[in-house]
Amino acid sequence: MEVDGSPSQRQSNAPVTLTESSTTQQPETLDQSMDIDSAPEAGPSKQPQMIIQQTTTIEETTVITNDLPQTIAPSELTNGIIHTPSRPLNGHLPTSASGPSDLFSISTPNFNVVERPRIYRTGYIYDPMMMLHCQEGYVPTAESVVDNGPGHPEEPMRIKRIFSRLAEQGLIKRMKRIDFGQVSMEQVLLVHGEDLWLKVQGTENLTDEYIQDSKLYYEQLSLYVCRETAHCARLSCGGVIQACISVCEREVRNAFAIVRPPGHHAEPDEHMGFCFFNNVAVAAREVQRRDLAKKVLILDWDVHHGNGTQRAFWDDPNVLYVSLHRHDGGRFYPTSDFGALDMVGSGAGEGTSVNIPWPGPGFGDADYIYAFQRIVMPIAYEFAPDLVIISAGFDAADGDQLGGCHVTPAAYGHMTHMLCALAGGKLVVALEGGYNLKAISDSALAVAQVLLGETPAELEAHQASEVATEVIYQCAKVQSKYWKSIDVKACEPPEVNALEDGSSPITSIPDLLKIYRAHHMYEKHQLYQIPLASSELETAFAGQVMCSENVYDMGPEGVLVIFVHDFGNLRVETDGVSTTNVHMANSYLIDTSDAIINWVKKEGYNIIDVNILKQLPTAFASEGPKMVSKAGPQMESQLIRYIWDNYIELSEADNVVLIGHGTGCQTIMDLVNCREVEKKVKAVVQVAGLHSLVRVDPTNENRRIWFRKSNQVYVPSTHPVLEEERIQKRLGGQVFTSERAKVVDVLNDVLPRIKEFVSSKVPETLPAVNGHANGHAHLNGAGEEASIAHPITA
Repeated sequence: MEVDGSPSQRQSNAPVTLTESSTTQQPETLDQSMDIDSAPEAGPSKQPQMIIQQTTTIEETTVITNDLPQTIAPSELTNGIIHTPSRPLNGHLPTSASGPSDLFSISTPNFNVVERPRIYRTGYIYDPMMMLHCQEGYVPTAESVVDNGPGHPEEPMRIKRIFSRLAEQGLIKRMKRIDFGQVSMEQVLLVHGEDLWLKVQGTENLTDEYIQDSKLYYEQLSLYVCRETAHCARLSCGGVIQACISVCEREVRNAFAIVRPPGHHAEPDEHMGFCFFNNVAVAAREVQRRDLAKKVLILDWDVHHGNGTQRAFWDDPNVLYVSLHRHDGGRFYPTSDFGALDMVGSGAGEGTSVNIPWPGPGFGDADYIYAFQRIVMPIAYEFAPDLVIISAGFDAADGDQLGGCHVTPAAYGHMTHMLCALAGGKLVVALEGGYNLKAISDSALAVAQVLLGETPAELEAHQASEVATEVIYQCAKVQSKYWKSIDVKACEPPEVNALEDGSSPITSIPDLLKIYRAHHMYEKHQLYQIPLASSELETAFAGQVMCSENVYDMGPEGVLVIFVHDFGNLRVETDGVSTTNVHMANSYLIDTSDAIINWVKKEGYNIIDVNILKQLPTAFASEGPKMVSKAGPQMESQLIRYIWDNYIELSEADNVVLIGHGTGCQTIMDLVNCREVEKKVKAVVQVAGLHSLVRVDPTNENRRIWFRKSNQVYVPSTHPVLEEERIQKRLGGQVFTSERAKVVDVLNDVLPRIKEFVSSKVPETLPAVNGHANGHAHLNGAGEEASIAHPITA
């Protein structure tokens, strides 16, 4: 025999005597690796080699036989004598009298022996009696059915398949069976009301007739009952309680409660959702009552929100409830807002309810692992629980039709592995939902393997979905109010530059404004979109050209107004001001549109509304803006000529009014310069901001004369065009100013004058209003001429 001990630990080299004892027996265990595997042989030469490890304070002694370690409790080591069992247990040390009783002797000092009972690593709860809760006429699902049985999803075979899967993989024999009893009324009342207890107990005395008559009532609660229901519910709840007690008392390090019916939907005063008693809630209250654990973390990864569990601890600061579930905006069972992001608890328990609600099906490994890394584990570490309970529903597993998600067994293993790091490893896994028999068996196997200390299966490379990262970001913003460990910045989703089809996922504010305006024009004023035959124009301006219903008809007054604008162009609309408010700009846009359309409709005119905004400009042209230019943008010019050729000229209206707003002024001037408009167009109005204007063609003298009589330009009083009289003449001379800076405000300011000017031009051409045929007038806030107006001659 060989003695192995470090120099600092060895006290002497005296021999230790190994003798046999008929009174001391080894503890029985299902873990075969703990037995000594050596055949009994006679004679000293055949004795197995043994190594004794010895310390001054001995807790246990390890004997190595054929490289297999044997742990010997200190109670079996008395005055340096190791006692071996008297009965030969399948390869234990020989007990033959012919064998030597004194292999060697070592004189040892007096040891201070410390008793430490051996701890089984993992316990399990299981009783096939829980399968007796079933629907009337239930036929056990055949073993050949690997997914779902034909009956109710919460069927008895769920727990049998899980237990069988663990047994056939050799896990059950490595675990300790925990004896347990039924939950008591006293324990149930820690969470539930007495009425619920009596209601569940009453099912034991139901007649067959009453069960049939009450079937609809129970179906509305997503339940079914039989005379064995109460017994199974008491067993299920009692099993989870005992698992928690055994873990807290260190009888086992962790435990797996394979139980049914489930419990997390059971509210304090109502049973529902396949659940009668809330197993994990009652167990948490019981260990708290016994002072076995003060702070308890309940992690619920069932695909349905555990409304009952959350309700039980809504205002309790010592129970942290975390749930990852499908919410679908409150439409997924249990169909309420109780599982929403902002459901965080109340009173002293505010912040101890953490909900991670998925907005639909399809979430998988990457999404759940990301949620654990960003939300679950940081909060769990900060909470520092004394006990962790997993409400382990496996209906988010890939293949479960009720859940519609894609979590793999490997991911369940990794989540369990992370939770094992909490509370000194004191972890209880309590079965909840999960209705695909293969999926729950495979998932439970992965969880049990991790409980036994195995490394979880490797996950494939993955990345959380965009939707999941947004959910986690929103959750982080809510929970950061209560938990310092939540880093909102780290949870912020990455910017998405392109979708899978290569298109941009970003919709700019101007695009939103113009889309909203088009919708508003249809809903309120019954303006209809004009189709554009050119694919190029359709791409650039789809949905942005609208008209009144009978645009080709003459209309009551024979007048057709063409309103060309760039509403939504915040760059133009905010020129001249230091700050802007998008909401206010949107309000101006709609209010101004309504004012113009209401005026047109009141006068009996038809209208074509043209929004030429393509996108938000981010910079001026490299050469800088010009006060007066020869032409406007090419695409907008092409659009207005298309509208003239296909709609305006074909209209029976003989009196056309062109009104340009913002950069729309350039567009209507391109039309004036490129088409023979003098016959039909009776008035041209330009409401310009601080940007360039387009002059009339100087080579066409007849058009210049017509334009001078038919045109009015309205600009802010700070516009550079007012600094040079020569430039004003090039624009036709009819330039009026407003004290307003923003182009939308200018339009609102001068709208009364525009109405007056247009009415003076239709239905027949008249001299300019108030004798200002060639005048420069200044308008006050009411749109009236101020006394400082000065005439300008062309």
